[in-house]
Amino acid sequence: MLWTDWSLKWTTKGPSSRGSQGSAEIVIALAGHRAVNEDGLILHPTLDQALRERAQRGIYHGKTGESLLLSTFGLLSESYALYVGCDQVPYTSKALREAAGSVGKTLLEYRIRKAVFVLPAEFVESLAEPDVRAASQALMEGLLLGLYRRNSRSKQGRELADLSEIEFVLESEQRTDEWNAGLQLGYETANAACYARELTNEPANLLTPERLADEARSLARKYGLECLIYDENDAAQEGMGGLLAVGQGSVNPPRMIVIRHRGNPESSETLGLIGKGVTFDTGGISIKKAAGMEEMISDMGGAAAIMGAMRAIGERKPALNVVAVIPAAENMPSGNAYKPGDVLTTYSGKTVEVLNTDAEGRIVLADGLATALRQGATKLIDVATLTGAVMHALGDLTTGAFTNDEAMLESFLKSARRAGEYVWPLPTYPEYQRLLKSDVADVKNHGGSWAGAIAGALFVNAFSEARPWIHLDIGGTAWMWSDRGFESKGGTGVMVRSLLEYIWSETNSQN
Repeated sequence: MLWTDWSLKWTTKGPSSRGSQGSAEIVIALAGHRAVNEDGLILHPTLDQALRERAQRGIYHGKTGESLLLSTFGLLSESYALYVGCDQVPYTSKALREAAGSVGKTLLEYRIRKAVFVLPAEFVESLAEPDVRAASQALMEGLLLGLYRRNSRSKQGRELADLSEIEFVLESEQRTDEWNAGLQLGYETANAACYARELTNEPANLLTPERLADEARSLARKYGLECLIYDENDAAQEGMGGLLAVGQGSVNPPRMIVIRHRGNPESSETLGLIGKGVTFDTGGISIKKAAGMEEMISDMGGAAAIMGAMRAIGERKPALNVVAVIPAAENMPSGNAYKPGDVLTTYSGKTVEVLNTDAEGRIVLADGLATALRQGATKLIDVATLTGAVMHALGDLTTGAFTNDEAMLESFLKSARRAGEYVWPLPTYPEYQRLLKSDVADVKNHGGSWAGAIAGALFVNAFSEARPWIHLDIGGTAWMWSDRGFESKGGTGVMVRSLLEYIWSETNSQN
C-alpha cells in the first residue's frame, strides 16, 4: 500500500511522572492570548517571562496556528520549549486540532524524535464540549496531519518526520482511559486522511486506473474487506457506457472498483460511498488550458477520500454495512476519444448527451451510483472534484453539499462540524432541472455557464433512483497550491474525517 502507518508511540501521564522514562528533546505547551496575558505558570517562570516579553513586542500573540520556539538553556530537561497558540478558551476540538497542526513544521525542521506535550492545568474543565475523547482525538489528528509532507522522487526524497514518541501530560489522571481512546481514534483517522493525501499526490503515470484497482485490492486484503474489480471487458459486458466512454481515449483502460464491509449482515441498510476516480483529466476533446493542468492528478480526490474512509472502516470494523464504489478512468484526447455531440447509454439505461467532454466526472459517477445501487446500497454519498464552479461560490475553504434528503444532509453536516471540516449546502430546487434538458437524450452533461455546481449535482442525482443521496463537491478543497495550517501543499484528504464521523454516528444510532 502507498501509505502504511505513522511510526509513533504515545503515553499519557500525570504531572508527577512527567519524563520518568527519559528526557524528551522538546516540551510543547498551549499558550493562548489569555495565558500570555496572565501571570500563571505555563512551563517555567523564566521561559514564560521570555514568552511574555515577546508578546509585549508583538512577536507572539497566542493566536491559533502561531508558535514560538525557545531554547531552555538547561532550565528544563528538554532542550527546547515550544509555545503553541490556541486563542480559544473554552477549547473547541477544531481549535485544538489546528493548534496541534502548527507543531508539525517545528518538529520537522528540528528533526525531533521524542516530545512531551503538557496540557494546561484544568484542561479538561476548560473544554467547550465535555468530551475528553474528542479533544485528544483532535490533538492527535492535528499533530499527524501537520507532520505530513507529500512524497518526492528527487534525490533528497520526502521530508520525513523523525517523531517516534510523544508523551502527553494530563492533570486529570482519572480520565486517562478516555484520553487514550481518543488518541487511538485520532491516530487511525489521521492515517486514513494521510492515505488519501498520498493517493491524491501520486503522479498520474504511476497511478493509472489499473494501479488504483491494484491499490484497492491491497487495501481489501490488509483489512479483511471484500473487493470486486470490473475491467474494461467486464464493464462492456455489464453495459457501463459512461465509464467506458470517458476512458476510451486513453491507452490506460478504465476500472470499476467495489470494496465492501459487511458490518451488520442482519440489517437491510447499506451505505453506498462513491468516489470520482479520474486519475488524470486533460478535459478530453474539450481540452483544458495547459497552465495548472498538472493539478489534475487530484481529479481522483473523491476516490482517495473513499479509500481513506474504507481504510479506517477496515481497522475499526463498525457494525454498519458499507459498499464503496470507485469509477476509475483517464480522460484523454485521442482519435478514439468520446466527443461533444455523442449520446451515451449509461449503466442505468439512461442516455446522456455529451456537450462538453471536460464534464466527465458526472458521467463516470452515473455508472458509479448505478453500481452501488446494484450492490445493494440504500443511501448514497458521492465525493467528487466535480466542478470549478463550486470555487466561485465557496473558494478553496469549503466543500459544497447537495442533497435530495434534508434530514440525511443535516446529520452529515453535524458530523462535518465535529470533524472540523467546512461543508455548506447549496440548493437543488426543481426549477434548476431545466439546465439538464436535452432534445436527444434523457439528460445532457453540461448546463451552461450559470449554476454550474448545481447542474453537476443534479446530473448525478438523476442516477440516484430517488434513494437518499448527498453529493460533496470538493473541486475547491481537494488540493492546496501552498501550505495552509495542517494542510500541506498538494492533496488534502478532505472529507475523510467528515465521512468517518458520519459513519461512527450512523453506527451508534443503529446499535
